[in-house]
Amino acid sequence: MKPIAILQHEATQGPGVLREHLDSLDIPYQLFCPPLEGSAPRQAHDYSAVVSLGSNHCANERLAWIDAELALLRDAQQHDLPALGHCFGAQMLARAMDARVWRNTCANIGWSKVWVTQPAQQLMHLPGQTTIFHWHYDTFDIPRGAVRTMYGKHCLNKGFRRGRQWAFQGHLEVTPESVQAWCAAGHDELQCARGPAVQTEAQILSELSARAPELRATAYQVYGAWTDQIERPVMAVSAGWSA
Repeated sequence: MKPIAILQHEATQGPGVLREHLDSLDIPYQLFCPPLEGSAPRQAHDYSAVVSLGSNHCANERLAWIDAELALLRDAQQHDLPALGHCFGAQMLARAMDARVWRNTCANIGWSKVWVTQPAQQLMHLPGQTTIFHWHYDTFDIPRGAVRTMYGKHCLNKGFRRGRQWAFQGHLEVTPESVQAWCAAGHDELQCARGPAVQTEAQILSELSARAPELRATAYQVYGAWTDQIERPVMAVSAGWSA
């Protein structure tokens, strides 16, 4: 089976629960760091799927590695390969589908509720609402031909799906350890962030133990539905008589 290409952009924003899920299914993957490497894989069909994770960068920045990643995501669309985007990765998927990425009316940082649309509830086996982790300033328009999967109070478009390409304007993949590391690295940013959808570092960490199990369960449901779309080799079963 070809590996999944996972594009990680920040040390504190790794694949987390997604990696756990892939390991549990023995699905191979390969990690890339486009900002460090200065580029991204060129051909999507070298992989079984493409994943783009979060970043401190804006998807609208004119950087060579961002252009290379956009080209990869567009190539994945052309070959009808599954793709998955979280936060920055979701914005990149939206851009790859020629949708607008723009500054949201307010920052969205911390734990907050999202609502799940009826079709997404059925596809991903999710309840009508759940609480996920957020850390973003930008948002996106729903691309042409895509359908909204999640929406929030302070950011309408929290997720979309177009075929086998799914995007989430939030972080399903975080673990308790990665949230703690992210808060430590973003301590100064959190002290400056303001708005109706922004939690303090203390609030984020105080809710961590209660929120993390629910988020992990949500992530496993989403990842299970998404990985079901990935083509895997059929294992031959031999039949015979035993003595």
